Amino acid sequence: MFTKTLASIFALFFMAILVLVSASLPAAAAKGGRHNSAATSSGFTLVVLNSTDGLAHWGGQVTFAVSTTATTEPHVSLQCSQNGVLVYSAQTGFYAGYLWPWTQVMTLSSTAWSGGSGDCVATLYDFSGADVVSLGTLSFTAYP
Repeated sequence: MFTKTLASIFALFFMAILVLVSASLPAAAAKGGRHNSAATSSGFTLVVLNSTDGLAHWGGQVTFAVSTTATTEPHVSLQCSQNGVLVYSAQTGFYAGYLWPWTQVMTLSSTAWSGGSGDCVATLYDFSGADVVSLGTLSFTAYP
């Protein structure tokens, strides 16, 4: 009984830390991200998977086609909200050596997002030491 309670508390603590870190990445990129002085080219597009109409939907899956000369290790953070409330957050790396490549396919649902449309913002970013450098953003609607 005690170990189940302890495991549950640890799991909740880990999830809270994960949400806080994922929520801070785009904000850090937007506020304190420094800009590269060298000319670089960055871009990324939304790739909607398993959609009959080509649009992103709640419960559907998306990924991104990433192209950048700014870094060899680009990352994408995706956050979706409903009525201004964050209901989905994910981040992943888009490069060959990324250790968790299965996270590059994101399912647009969560325990906080049980249905309906969502306003989503994806941020392409890079780590430069302790700094998060924003390389671009992309907004889209996830339809019901």
